[in-house]
This record gives sequence, C-alpha cells and structure tokens, in this order.
Amino acid sequence: MIEIKNASFKYPNDFVALEKIDLTIKEGEKVAIVGQNGAGKTTCVKMMNGLNKPFEGDVIVDGVNTKDVTIATIARKVGYVFQNPDEQIFNSTARKEIEFMPRYYKLSEEEVRQRVDHAVEICDIGKYLDTNPYEIPYPIRKFVAIAAVIASKPKYIILDEPTAGQDLHGTQVLGRLVDTLTNEGMTVITITHDMEFAINNFDRIIAMAHKNIICDGTARDIFWNEEVIKEAKIKKPAIGELAKRLGLDGRILFCDELVDKL
Repeated sequence: MIEIKNASFKYPNDFVALEKIDLTIKEGEKVAIVGQNGAGKTTCVKMMNGLNKPFEGDVIVDGVNTKDVTIATIARKVGYVFQNPDEQIFNSTARKEIEFMPRYYKLSEEEVRQRVDHAVEICDIGKYLDTNPYEIPYPIRKFVAIAAVIASKPKYIILDEPTAGQDLHGTQVLGRLVDTLTNEGMTVITITHDMEFAINNFDRIIAMAHKNIICDGTARDIFWNEEVIKEAKIKKPAIGELAKRLGLDGRILFCDELVDKL
C-alpha cells in the first residue's frame, strides 16, 4: 500500500502546499482526487512517487520510505502520467516511446513485444505506432504517454487530468483502461476536474481543499455533501444536480437512478 503519514510539503520559496496529510491507498483500489486548482492534489500525488519529498512526516510505498531511496527506485512501483504529455515524451516514434522502459529494464524481446502490444491495445493507439509523437493529435498523444507508463508495469499508476482535451471516445477508452488495469491488479489513482469521469469509474473519491483532505469516501459521500462541494469548489455531477433541482431524494448520481425515481 501507499501510506502518507502526517506529511507536509513546501516548495523552495517556503510556500507550504500540503499540511499534515494522512492517507492510505491499498493495492487494487481505484481512487479519484478532486478539488480546485491549488488544493494540493498534484503535490500530494507527486509525493507518492518520490518527485516530492515531505519536509515533515513520511510517505511509505510498500514498506519503503521515499526519503530513503531515489525517485527512480520508487518510479518502478509508482508510475506517473503528467497532465501534459510533452513533459515526458522524448522518443522519435510512439513505438520507441512505449518500448523505452521495458528495454531499459533489459527485458527479453518477447516480453518487450507483449508489454507494448498490451499497452497499445488498451490505449487504442495501434495506427500511430510509427508516427512521431509530436505529429499525433494532442489528446491521442496523452495515450502514448499512458501506454509508455503501462508498459513499464508499475504496481500503482497515477493519471493527472487524463480526460483534459479528450472527446467522448477518448473518455470511454480511459474508462475501459481503468477497469482493465485494476482487473489486472494495478492500483489506479487519478486527479480530475471531470466529475462525471470520477463517479463513473472510481470507487473511492477524495476531496481536497485548504492544503488537506476534507472528505474521503464514495461518490455519494462527496457529491451529496453540500459543505464538501462548497469547500472543495467542485460541482455536483449533472444527474445529481438535476435530481437536486427536482427535489428528489435518494442521493441520485446516475441516469438509471433518476429514471427509476421519476
């Protein structure tokens, strides 16, 4: 599991971005983290893979304190897909980008091929394999970055705003991808401003505000708690908002629930 214990983080200019965070994410979970910009979401998840080291408290990944090992060591367990794929893509073709970490690990050609084929299939990017990533449309380029991390086979994968810029097809691919990875035993953690994506694909949702976690529970725990919505500056998903305006009870969030109630 990933354990964040009473951890705080500040940047070199002494700006404190997180204050005394406590959080445990267990193997195989699907977790979405929501909240307004500046709430500390990205800072928090970057502590999980060692990109950020807390100035007080501890972050423990499978029993190993991130303070005691290199970022590269933690990255083998905790893969991170940046919001902007251009921050991590550097190879001349999508295929070479996805192959890079398996080859770096000196895996056999058969293992490299299997990992690449699997990542390409679940990201639905087969026709772009021999294309320079910077000639691929931005939303699909994000899937190249995701596939590259999947091919490295981390135990945990963090997706930072994966639906940003995606159309309906891209969002559907992401939903299937989350299910596939968790069915294979991987833990999936996302930061998102897309509340529909969060409720449709993640069992556990964490709301952040004021440099800390203000609520941790199911979608209904978060999106039918008006105080949490106000504090985190998030919006209720469309079906939930419609149900609220119609004066319906039952903490409705999904279309079939609304239809049944009506």
